[in-house]
Order: sequence, then C-alpha cells, then structure tokens
Amino acid sequence: MAAFAFTPKIQRPPIPVVSSPTRAPKPRTRTRVSLQPAPTFSDPFVLQLAETLEDSLPSSSPPPLPLQKLRDTSSETLLSTPWPSRKDESFRFTDTSFIRHSQINPIPQPPHSSALSGISSNTQFPNLVIADGYVVNSANLSELPSGVFVGSLLELSDERIIKRVCEFVCNSAGGDLFWSINGIGAPDLTVVYVPAGCKVETPVCLRYISVEGSDEGSNELPVSNPRVFVLVEKGGEILIVEEFQGKDEKKSYWTNSVLEVVVEQGGKVRHSYIQNQSLNAAHIKWTSVQQESASAYELVEVSIGGKLSRHNVHIQQLGPDTVTDLSTLHLSVGDQTQDLHSRLVLDHPRGYSRQLHKCIVAHSLGQAVFDGNVKVNRFAQQTDAGQLTRSLLLEPRATVNVKPNLQIIADDVKCSHGAAISDLEESQLFYFLARGINLETARRALLFSFGAEVIERLPYSSIKREVESHIREVLAPTLKGSS
Repeated sequence: MAAFAFTPKIQRPPIPVVSSPTRAPKPRTRTRVSLQPAPTFSDPFVLQLAETLEDSLPSSSPPPLPLQKLRDTSSETLLSTPWPSRKDESFRFTDTSFIRHSQINPIPQPPHSSALSGISSNTQFPNLVIADGYVVNSANLSELPSGVFVGSLLELSDERIIKRVCEFVCNSAGGDLFWSINGIGAPDLTVVYVPAGCKVETPVCLRYISVEGSDEGSNELPVSNPRVFVLVEKGGEILIVEEFQGKDEKKSYWTNSVLEVVVEQGGKVRHSYIQNQSLNAAHIKWTSVQQESASAYELVEVSIGGKLSRHNVHIQQLGPDTVTDLSTLHLSVGDQTQDLHSRLVLDHPRGYSRQLHKCIVAHSLGQAVFDGNVKVNRFAQQTDAGQLTRSLLLEPRATVNVKPNLQIIADDVKCSHGAAISDLEESQLFYFLARGINLETARRALLFSFGAEVIERLPYSSIKREVESHIREVLAPTLKGSS
C-alpha cells in the first residue's frame, strides 16, 4: 500500500547531521560585507558558502542602494541561521542533504549568447529572459503601457522608482536560510513596476533558464540566485507568468529563487508559476506577498521538475476586504520531492482566501509534502477562508505528508479545511472498462481530469497546451505500465 502520513506537530529526537568539508576561502581583494562569525553562529558550512557567494559578485562599481540594502540585511540574518536538517519542524520531511553534500559553485557571470541559441523564445507576450540569475535579453517590452517598467535594477534610471523599491525590499515576511542565501548571492534585482491606476492587459513572462550544470555523477552543483521585486501601486493590475526550465534535462544545478510582491490598495496581481527543471536539479523558491486593503492576489502553480523542489509561500493581508486565491498542482514521476510550505496571515476584517493543493505521486520513490498554515487573527472578523489538499498515490510506497493547519482567533468567521489521499478508484476504472475503454486510456482520463482543475486556471490557451503536453509526456511511462 502507498504510505500516507498525516502528522501533528510533535517534538522529534535530534537526528545526527554530517558536516561536509569546507573549502579554503579565496584571496580577498576588495572590501567585503561583514561576515565575521557572531556568537550565536554554529555552522561553518553556511559561513563558507556566504563568503563564496560574495566572492563571486562583480566588484567593478558599488551596487544600487536597494541591492546593497538587500545584501547587508541578508548577511546579518545568515550568520545566526544554521543549515536546516530533518530535526527542524519545517524541514522534517524535506531532505536537503543533496545540496549540502555537493560542492556548491556560484555562477559568476551570465552565459554567453551562444549558450542560449537552442532555447526557443516566446514572441507572443512581453518577456524577460533571466539566465543563471542574470537578465540577458527581453522582447516586446516596448508594448507595455507608459510608466510600466520591467527590467534590471542596474539599468533603472528613474530615481522615484528606485526610492519606492528601496522602501519595500527586505521588509516583507521572508526568511529562512535560503532566502538569505539569495539575498547575498543575487547579482541583480529584476524590477516589475506598475504605476497607480495602470492596468497591464497582456501578461509579462519571466523566463528563467538554467544553462550551467554538472554532469551526472559529478559532485559539483552550480547555483544561481535570481531575485524579482514586483510593486503594483494603488489600483494597478498585472499578470505575471514565471517559467523555470533547464537547457539540459540531465544536468545538475541549484536554482535558488525569490519573488517579492507588494500589491497596494485596490491593486490586482495574477501570478502563474510553472516549474519544469531537470530531474537532477534542486529548485528552491520563495514567494512573499504583501496585500493592502481591497487588493487581490491569485497564484496558479504547476510544478513538474526537480529532484528536490520546494516552494515557500508567505502572504500577509494588510488591510480589509482583501482576496487571496492559491491553486497548486505537483507531479512526482521519479525519485523526486515536491514540497509546498505556505503561510497566509489574515489580520483585518472581511478577508477572503481559498487554497487548493493537488499532487500526483507516480513513482515508488516519489514524495510530496504539503504544510499549509492559515492564521486568522483577532481583528480578522467576518473572514471567509477555505483550504483543501487532495493527493493521488499511484505506486506502492509512494509517499505524501500533509499538514493542513487552520488557526482561528477571531470568533465571527467562516473557515474550513480538508485533506484526501487515495489511488484511482476501482469503481471509476470499472466504469470505463465496462464501456470498452482500455485501462491505459481510463487512467489517463482520470489523471488529467484530476489536474485539470488547476491547469484550467492558467492564463491563455497556449500556456495551458504547453503544460498539458509536458504532463502527458512525463506520465506516459506510468500509463503504459498500467495497461
């Protein structure tokens, strides 16, 4: 039978952690961010990684103020943050030893243009290509409305936008170790700015390409730290599509990404996130959102790739009449871990939220993790919050660990949550077989209908077709094995 763990928050005994050998630091030839060990610091591996990341940054000129603020704040928090282990509650079911026991090498410069020649470009929408953490090219950005900016902070000359970005960078509810690693190692900050009252009709696509990678069997793990900041001022609207992919499906690398979003009063952000990295890669992502009153934020996530894939979603409703909608589909077809840790904090009256999490584990070594926390605080009266997680386990020993968590302090609320875990139902398969439909076709229809509820929320038919096509491709061996 497939394994299922529905686990309360309990104290576990410590698990021994094996420290990996550290490398000698590189010679220092410039002024460094202060990374001297603090009294509370207990992990030399993290200190060595921080120094290596900082050594990889360009030193030709001082960075813009928001980027310097980001690096300074991140270096302060990193020193007292050890590498997470299975004894930490938030990483209890997520093994990060794959990263720690690798030789982590920051990518010091963007890839050569010739390395991007085989990658198709999306000419349908305005898009920005971020390769190995660096903004490398863009298309159709001139079609955006006047006042909208999408691009590199290093190329931003508008002092008013720079000042506004500096107000918010690092002020959101971030923070674990990987958030801070990104803050130190980010070579640039991609800025998406929408002025007050501006509605961007076409989606803006951010395409993250991982070019550098090590061959199978190598202990080296190139790491990139792309970081994006989105500011939508009062009454503004935008649709953002993030697509993560690797140039080579067999390479090993680590993408450590952060997206910060600030939605001011009455603003609206629709956000689609599609993760299709190499099955030998590590993919860790932070999405941190601040919503002011009467604003709306919608996230649709489809995660397929990665040997280790973890998405941390932190959302704060900072005003009344705020709407949050989260939909996720995770697919594990190999020795993969698909992990979603979400936290939604409602602090004001008449907040509304919906969260739907679905996952399919189609391999005996596959694993899915869901830890979803919705906190309704004392003044969030008349809140309407719902959370549902549903999982399909298609193989013996396939595993899912789910922990839906609803904390309610207010007394005038309408809140619910639920969890369901199963294989495909025999009665549904029999219904197809009794009508002359073979088992493979029946399983395909049921699996696609299971994920369709999330996929249908993706914007534009071209994006939906691309996702559906890839899901069919990765599920094909499982479906054939069932016939």
